[in-house]
Amino acid sequence: MALNSGSVHHRPYYIAVKTSFCLNSLKFQILITWKWEVLVVEFIYFVGFAVNPIFILFSGRNHIYRIGDYLHFPVVDCEIVGMEREMGSHENREIETENLGENGGLPDDMKRLPPWEKQITIRGMIAGLFIGMIYSVVSMKLNLSIGLVPNLNVSAALLAFVFIRTWTKLLEKSNFTTTPFTRQENTVIQTCAVACYALSYGGGFASYLLGMSRKIYEQAGVDTRGNSPANLKEPALDWMIGFLFVVSFVGLLALVPLRKIMIIDYKLPYPSGTATAVLINGFHTAKGNKMAKKQVRGFGKIFSFSFMWSFFQWFYSGGDQCGFANFPTFGLKAWKQTFFFDFSMTYVGAGMICSHLVNVSLLLGAVLSWGIMWPLIDQRKGDWFPKDIKESSMKSLNGYKVFISISLILGDGLYNFVKTLLFTFQSMRTTFNKKNQISESDDKDQNTVDIRRNEVFKRESIPLWVSCVGYVLFSVVSTIIIPMMFPQLKWYYIVVVYIFAPSLSFCNAYGTGLTDMNMSYNYGKVALFVLAALGGEENGVVAGLIGCGLVKSMVSISSDLMHDMKTAHLTLTSPRSMLVSQAIGTAIGCVVAPLTFFLFYKAFDVGNPNGSYKAPYALIYRNMAILGVEGFSSLPRHCLELCYGFFGFAVLVNLLRDMAPGKVGRFVPLPMAMAVPFLVGGAFAIDMCIGSLAVYVWNRINRKEAGLMVPAVASGLICGDGLWILPSCILALAKINPPICMNFFPGKTS
Repeated sequence: MALNSGSVHHRPYYIAVKTSFCLNSLKFQILITWKWEVLVVEFIYFVGFAVNPIFILFSGRNHIYRIGDYLHFPVVDCEIVGMEREMGSHENREIETENLGENGGLPDDMKRLPPWEKQITIRGMIAGLFIGMIYSVVSMKLNLSIGLVPNLNVSAALLAFVFIRTWTKLLEKSNFTTTPFTRQENTVIQTCAVACYALSYGGGFASYLLGMSRKIYEQAGVDTRGNSPANLKEPALDWMIGFLFVVSFVGLLALVPLRKIMIIDYKLPYPSGTATAVLINGFHTAKGNKMAKKQVRGFGKIFSFSFMWSFFQWFYSGGDQCGFANFPTFGLKAWKQTFFFDFSMTYVGAGMICSHLVNVSLLLGAVLSWGIMWPLIDQRKGDWFPKDIKESSMKSLNGYKVFISISLILGDGLYNFVKTLLFTFQSMRTTFNKKNQISESDDKDQNTVDIRRNEVFKRESIPLWVSCVGYVLFSVVSTIIIPMMFPQLKWYYIVVVYIFAPSLSFCNAYGTGLTDMNMSYNYGKVALFVLAALGGEENGVVAGLIGCGLVKSMVSISSDLMHDMKTAHLTLTSPRSMLVSQAIGTAIGCVVAPLTFFLFYKAFDVGNPNGSYKAPYALIYRNMAILGVEGFSSLPRHCLELCYGFFGFAVLVNLLRDMAPGKVGRFVPLPMAMAVPFLVGGAFAIDMCIGSLAVYVWNRINRKEAGLMVPAVASGLICGDGLWILPSCILALAKINPPICMNFFPGKTS
């Protein structure tokens, strides 16, 4: 075998290439080692699996050789098993390829990949911090007001592209040389930003952490059995930051050793991760670059409009129930039942991102609760509950609102939890069976791009010992520190949680990869009920809430990491850079999320059931913990029967959606979404339906343009309104109030 390699003394490589070929129906394997122009060939008979050949770098002069051209046998397997430069700068290492021939199709920037260290840039981390902070504010606002946060990953990827492209253009106009913006850097920025803002909606600030505060304790009823004053922990910046640092990093390492199994072997789709990768890959093409410019312009215009509109609204909100946020769109009677359009661009943008089914389910839940049920139950005042009781008491109408919504959430969650587990185990069994019966045709279907993606994903391995040692270390630290923060939760409960958590994380990550449904809150609710029951009346509430947080955080972060790994696989981004970026984003989020929470907590009346930031899930989670401690004795009259009915309703509706024909099932509402307005009202549901209606009309007029511009417009609406929250909070903290109160009253009748 003669190789025209040329001189390689200036760029020596050690390259090991494994190739397989067929001869007389037998499979053989050759291991070729190329080191300093010395070729070593090992010829081994073997039985293995067949895949398409790939092209490989075979010399220091970047010549490309196809193994089959020299062996004169049909090549069926070719794999780079080792490649390492022995001399020169490690930072300058690159994998370079040229034209890939008939099986090609790789864009130029996918043929020339930067090393993983160069995928993490200073400008990228600054962009990730900036985007993460904006979306932390947006997520916190949504979380504290309605408790529903849409998936903003695609929006974050778009904003990362906008930020860096704007950065590079400004520098180019100033005659500065800039580094090319690659899809790998785009992916790393998106991962850092998502990891940062994920803690704002997943850190428990509007649910289990706030549920330990005195305000929520009083709303749950100071005389309620199981609601002990010993189960209090007022929000504070120091312990919240410490708690997030202790619990957040364990989940990062739980599933790292299984990334290849989940992404390559099982080929899990991870729809959100795939959608993000498709968007990023589209940006970094010639055609995609033109479309991205249009998206950037659209984003800029809508962002400016949303920010200025929020600024304009502020002048008319100088008092309770003042301003456009309380505009009686459908009349004062409907306004009293929370049916009005409050001109919130954040909710309109969120409605454009959420599916039509989610938005219609929200509106249906608002009509069912505030339009029908609550007025009817309120008429039973004096019969079902005392007339003179406080509205915030769990023995009043508020108790029905809380516990009926809990029953809907539990019914929907339990059904999907069981369904996802069964689906997961069935899919795993099918996958294992296919692994044992794999055929050559399965692997021959792989094209050059897929093989290249797999090779890059496997090459940048993360050592097993790093994951194991890191997981054990963070678990030990958590087991020591958390009982010091919360004496109600014993250390041995935490040990049990961390023993079972990797298995739960795997099940959730697998199910999320198949269905795109993150069941982490349902895993957390199981832990909440178990630990609340074990903790007893004096310790059960806090033990249940914090135990819920431990399980939920770990399971959710592990699942999010697998989504990001799927994005990395499809964009040829190194798993190492993704893990480092995720860790950096998580560390930033551990500080940014509590700061964002306290920005709202100090500037606004968070937790007030009649205010703008009701934090409905804080009360729901505390009452679930009380249920775990005391059972059903804390429910008001006839509430248990209603809860049974709505629990069964949630299960039956899910069964109908799954069992009915597709044309019917896709119109069946979602019980989990229906439960959200039960506490917070219907105004936000109307906002989100307006966003959904805008998307529907746009698609009818011009589907192609809508598919391109909807993410940009939605992101602009959300980010513009979200950015205004920062100056509005600063004005509120400085005691600067809006100058005008715009309010509405019924007219005089003659």
